[in-house]
Amino acid sequence: MLLACARAAPAPLFGINFDSGKESSATPTPVSQDEITSTILRPALFSRTAYCPSQNVTNWSCGGPCDALPNVKVLASGGDEGEIPRFFIASDPDSQTIVVAHQGTDPKNILSIANDVEFAQVDANTTRFPKASSDVQLHSGFQDTQGRTSDIVMSTVQSGLASTNFKRVLVTGHSLGAAIASLDAAMLRMALPDDVQVQSVVFGLPRVGNQAWADLLDSLIPDFVHVTNQKDPVPTVPPHALSFEQPQGEIHITAVDDSTGDATMVACPGQENQNCSPGFSIADIVDLSIPNHLGPYLAGISFGDKQCPQ
Repeated sequence: MLLACARAAPAPLFGINFDSGKESSATPTPVSQDEITSTILRPALFSRTAYCPSQNVTNWSCGGPCDALPNVKVLASGGDEGEIPRFFIASDPDSQTIVVAHQGTDPKNILSIANDVEFAQVDANTTRFPKASSDVQLHSGFQDTQGRTSDIVMSTVQSGLASTNFKRVLVTGHSLGAAIASLDAAMLRMALPDDVQVQSVVFGLPRVGNQAWADLLDSLIPDFVHVTNQKDPVPTVPPHALSFEQPQGEIHITAVDDSTGDATMVACPGQENQNCSPGFSIADIVDLSIPNHLGPYLAGISFGDKQCPQ
């Protein structure tokens, strides 16, 4: 049950709002292994592949990550691992889907890290997000990064749908890539015909915008899924107290079996469910785990450059 309380929005200071939005205390429910396999596994495989070198992805010759997804045809790819993280758009005939996948933050590249720390809130770009109301505010670095690939994503998805007659789009990514993917999903849902399903499953999602953004994404992509892994700190930043809000759809990994790779997951109802990732207290901060951000998440899948042969 949502513990929502209406609050007057304070005036921003240096582009930063000091406020927090909705929270939920609803009891999480177990997610079955069948649902994990049918809903989360394939997006995780695509998100892992987004870390591989673009030339290998273009030819779909990136070793294990590509071998796990046979029959995929890449329609466009790019990125410089800096201001433009790696990305690709592909057709997946096995699921009759056009897939958009974005690389996450590369800790070796300071420009990627800078994208994450530019957390002043700015108005949503009305060209890319024409249905966003004036109260929607977005993380400036995430919106800028998404804008650098938005044109090629939009045009390639549209041409891919036309050439394949598919009626489904999946947008996925990990870390910074998850933030970009959530923005892409909203952009695509606003632009594409209603008979095209836009799905987004992401991993290690930081907070992307304010309460109005979270509500907008919930309305546009009601089946949006963001997977959080145990004590990963990234989904807790930027801070909730700075008017950043996670959307609904959190699936929280409570444990990963070291021998099988199987993950135990729970579905966390509402926005900012305090029984899941957003519920970490100040005392938990010292125990948060950067390794949890990289994985493994499920089925032995981790994220980062080390997952790809160079």
